[in-house]
Amino acid sequence: MKFIKILYLLVCVFPIAARAYDDCLPYKLTPKITLDVPEWSKEVVQPLQHMDLLHGNVLATLVDNYDIVADITNIEDGYCVSLKSVDATVGYSNFLVQIDIRHMPESCTYNAILSHEDQHIRAYLSVIDDFTPELMNAVYTAADSITPIFVQNASDIDAAITELNAELQAHPDLILVKQKIKAAEEIRNKRVDQHDHGQSLQKCFIQNQ
Repeated sequence: MKFIKILYLLVCVFPIAARAYDDCLPYKLTPKITLDVPEWSKEVVQPLQHMDLLHGNVLATLVDNYDIVADITNIEDGYCVSLKSVDATVGYSNFLVQIDIRHMPESCTYNAILSHEDQHIRAYLSVIDDFTPELMNAVYTAADSITPIFVQNASDIDAAITELNAELQAHPDLILVKQKIKAAEEIRNKRVDQHDHGQSLQKCFIQNQ
């Protein structure tokens, strides 16, 4: 008897869900995409514990935010929640430069290390500049692939919007371009170190002899 009831429920629920899905398809929109880069700042600190005397360090903070706007359409059985626009903000907001405390601020060695770390910052920024078109295309492709979500109750609309955002960020194209960005970061930072042979720092040590 229980099996018959469950089967009956499946037969009744699936056609309703399918119809609700079909009813929402006409309300799919062509998403509007904006992509901004955050303003960035640089902070230079000297940790109390000794670091590598010859090398500094840069910690980059990457912002990766996607604010979406949804279009809500009231239909007979509930609501269609459609993705209308995406305001994406991707880029670096802060660079924390660390320099060994044994280098006096504004000294020759301090400035030489700071100059080297500034090259790393420029490498980070160049990655975002170069990947902006691909990132823009990925956000659009991800957004355009998302179909409207049907909900029966107005109280479920916020959850549907959250689900739209999760679908957007889980799209393979968006995941891939972010993986490329991380790989490019490593390559370009290694290139900075390979091209800098520490000549400026060596001159400072010679001058201090």
